Amino acid sequence: MYKDKTFLAIIPARGGSKRLPRKNVLDLNGKPLIAWSIEAGLKSKYIDKVIVSSDDNEILTIAKEYGAEPYKDPRN
Repeated sequence: MYKDKTFLAIIPARGGSKRLPRKNVLDLNGKPLIAWSIEAGLKSKYIDKVIVSSDDNEILTIAKEYGAEPYKDPRN
């Protein structure tokens, strides 16, 4: 059905959080929280590329480690 189309997933991940500081890099069952979203996107048969957009270098490093393309938010 979608053979000729390419789908992109963009995961926005801020470094700061008021309720749970550093939540995207905190361990959840053996890996960082952001890793679960990246892996789900990469496993999808509909998504060809996963990009993580963040202002935080640690999040971007984790994104790359888990197979996503990191994108540094230029506003920060």
